[in-house]
Amino acid sequence: MRPTIVAVGGFASNTGKTTLVCELLRALPGWEAIKMTRGHYRSCGREPAACCVSPLLGEAPRVLSGRGATYADGKDTGRYWGAGASNVHWVISTDAQVREGFETALSRVRARGVIVEGNSFLKHAEADFMIMVARPDGLKVKPTARRVLDQVSALYVSQAGDLTEPTLVENFLRGLRGESDFDRLLERVPVYTGESLASLVALVRAEHAEAAGQR
Repeated sequence: MRPTIVAVGGFASNTGKTTLVCELLRALPGWEAIKMTRGHYRSCGREPAACCVSPLLGEAPRVLSGRGATYADGKDTGRYWGAGASNVHWVISTDAQVREGFETALSRVRARGVIVEGNSFLKHAEADFMIMVARPDGLKVKPTARRVLDQVSALYVSQAGDLTEPTLVENFLRGLRGESDFDRLLERVPVYTGESLASLVALVRAEHAEAAGQR
């Protein structure tokens, strides 16, 4: 039976996606995690030693599973393990390999639920629940996020600094309005912050119970 799939995507890089994934893993014991990483056969434009995965790309997507293959101190996958994931799968692929990589990783999941970090796989698969993460101090939205707005189930505004100031969140949401895609998004999905994280977790649990009951 397919596990419940909870997707955690982001408007842009460094929005707090991994932090939210870890919070969910702590609240959902026994769940697994999948990290989706898209690469290119060239420099990724950032610090190569820190993030470039070009050397790992091949004719087929690379899917690493298990602690020995995916644990690295300070890396996203290492943080998943630290948060209590029962298994972690890391998919490294080109754009054309995303579907195959995700399907391979999903076939290895043995838990009742899995949290997938990334937007790109939603072009090829449907999540049971999708959380879009945004920073309240930035309105930049990357193309992969725009393409999946109709799949978003909840918007999570991550912390900026030590606290998420209510006025900062209000100003961020006000800044989104005025563009039809975001107006529709805010009309139909609930918005959460760190202060209401427990409510978001409760919603994820409810969606999991409903999805599991339908399979």
